[in-house]
Amino acid sequence: MQFKPADRISAVSEYYFSRKLKEVAQLNAEGKDIISLAIGSPDMPPSPATIQTLCENAQKADAHGYQPTVGIPELRNAMAKFYKRWYNVDLDPAKEIQPLIGSKEGILHVTLAFCNPGDKVLVPNPGYPTYTALSKILGQQIVNYDLLESNGWHPDFDQLEKMDLEGVKLMWTNYPNMPTGGRATRELYQKLVDFAQRHNIIIVNDNPYSFILNKDEHLSILQIPGAKDCCIEFNSMSKSHNMPGWRVGMVATNSTFIQWILKIKSNIDSGTFRPLQLAAAQAYENTEEWHTQANVTTYASRRKIAEDIMTQLGCRFDPNQQGMFLWGRIPENIQNVEDLTERVLHEARVFIAPGFIFGSNGERYIRISLCAKNEKMLEALNRIKQMS
Repeated sequence: MQFKPADRISAVSEYYFSRKLKEVAQLNAEGKDIISLAIGSPDMPPSPATIQTLCENAQKADAHGYQPTVGIPELRNAMAKFYKRWYNVDLDPAKEIQPLIGSKEGILHVTLAFCNPGDKVLVPNPGYPTYTALSKILGQQIVNYDLLESNGWHPDFDQLEKMDLEGVKLMWTNYPNMPTGGRATRELYQKLVDFAQRHNIIIVNDNPYSFILNKDEHLSILQIPGAKDCCIEFNSMSKSHNMPGWRVGMVATNSTFIQWILKIKSNIDSGTFRPLQLAAAQAYENTEEWHTQANVTTYASRRKIAEDIMTQLGCRFDPNQQGMFLWGRIPENIQNVEDLTERVLHEARVFIAPGFIFGSNGERYIRISLCAKNEKMLEALNRIKQMS
């Protein structure tokens, strides 16, 4: 008997971190004690009230049945209050919000809801690899637009206007930018909304990092007048609430778009465990003091060590970056970024991410995650100092 996979399998390779983590696991099994500074998975717990709410409700006998795909009202209301409290954006919790099993799931659902095979999607370079991978799997044509350090990692709108935009359905954006740490501005969001309106393109803005190392204004593209008509925004509890394994995210947009997304989602999965939804609703009530400690103070201390690691490796970086990572340009005398990251992995036993996995405009960069305690980051710094 002979079996063959679907043709779409040949369009993508195994996700870099999925493949590389198997290698790291093998090195650890050999006693190498690898320090991982590659993946953005917060190592801190959610707030105590969040965990308590989960535990209390999980003990109830009637809490374990199927849940509605739309999410329970308590969670949708909490999401709407969160957007009003932090972004000053008004959302109808019944019609303009859809809870997700994480933003990654939302990327799939939005693409299925809005794109036919052969449609074009604008994908940032560098950018989150899932935008590219899922578009390939689903048969879209990927049109890259460049993000450059010289432009603050913002789109070059003059370049965009010169491109053939016929057949483009979606434009993926992500700010504070992953992987580069480029900051959003209100002016940027205004330009994106104007671009969408003039070219009949839907902007999908991925916004999970706006709390990380940000003591100032929290920005959402939905703050711009008219944005709700042509923009979709993802948000996630993974980073801002230390809940990556909980898989709780949301999509916010107009009621028509929400219905199209729900039609797809309801045919793919059922609702999330009710106690988990109630706990997530509680987490949205975290105090400003909790956010400052978890999302600013802690990461600021780690960020200083990450900057020392970058400097030790001879890399140049923008000190104004936001988000959960530090993005740095490798020295000119190093020909290949993977030569550097592999040397750091095998000589210093520290795992950092090479920028090429995020696109061709990342080939001269590395990315360091802030998701390790200060002691581990300091140990990583000392190991790198001892490299020959």
